[in-house]
Amino acid sequence: MPKVKKIPLRQCIACREAKEKKAMLRVVKNAEGKVFLDFSGKASGRGAYICDNPACIAKLKKGKLLDKVFSCRIDEGIYAAIEEEYFGRKG
Repeated sequence: MPKVKKIPLRQCIACREAKEKKAMLRVVKNAEGKVFLDFSGKASGRGAYICDNPACIAKLKKGKLLDKVFSCRIDEGIYAAIEEEYFGRKG
């Protein structure tokens, strides 16, 4: 019987749905306190995931969810970069 490869799931911080890790955008806060988008999915630090649902992107920005998740003030540029990445991918 062939081995079935386990697909890693992560929870979206906006909708709380578990989805495939590859389908989500990862935001990282590293040990120095710098917050950035992680496209490789392997950067060290505390990670938070957001799915590509437009309602989740809006909820993320409106509720400043990254501020809550990382327990610090997040620059508006990060929220703008997330929107740009999402809408850039969707056309």
